[in-house]
Amino acid sequence: MPDSRRTNTVSNSIAILEAVADCGVGVTAKEIAQRLGIAPATTYRLLNSLVADEYLVRTADLRGFALGARLRGFAAAVNVPAVPTAARGLLDEFRASTRFAVHLMHFRPAAVQVLSEDPDHPIPGERELARHLHASAAGKLLLASRTEWRTLVAHPVRIAARTKVDHAALAGDLQAVRDTGYARAADELVPGVACLALPIYNGTGTLSGALCLTGPSNRLPALESHRDPARDCATHLGPLLY
Repeated sequence: MPDSRRTNTVSNSIAILEAVADCGVGVTAKEIAQRLGIAPATTYRLLNSLVADEYLVRTADLRGFALGARLRGFAAAVNVPAVPTAARGLLDEFRASTRFAVHLMHFRPAAVQVLSEDPDHPIPGERELARHLHASAAGKLLLASRTEWRTLVAHPVRIAARTKVDHAALAGDLQAVRDTGYARAADELVPGVACLALPIYNGTGTLSGALCLTGPSNRLPALESHRDPARDCATHLGPLLY
């Protein structure tokens, strides 16, 4: 009969590795414990074991963690799909048609990953984008597609003054995403920045990524005026990417 304690240890260790891969370099033990709903003491014990086995390493300030030598090559190979030439061409064409930043995101089951960053407009708050799904348009788009979204954001963190950290308020935002077919956020991830996220679906109709249009929050109406062209671009990107 399987040892349930060993099974739980293996399962939790894998979940921790996935959390570090999803959140990026510097994620802390506290953030991991909150994200996964694992007891802090258990999290610290498993993190120390994974560091000892070189699956993880501590960051220079000793506060956070990153993938270790035994995993970095594997993660690079499987985590982020390549952007085909045809998709890059379509993306470049759309970027040339707008003064706003245009970023391409890939969705994992519980994380947003940058697939193509606008070369002329670096992503503001990229570290927070990877860790706090509730604070970004792309994150809300992903959460709205998940019935278990409350588990993914069990303890929402206030990133900016307008970040929603109440589950009831978040539920309202996610219902609006389902009703309208796109997500938006303003001053929630980075003060002064607004973003629209248009869904990208794979061949079976599964949400697989997002096309994000980003600009100053005081220009949100102008950003919204680009929504339909962005949606059209996202629709055409799906078959090229997935």
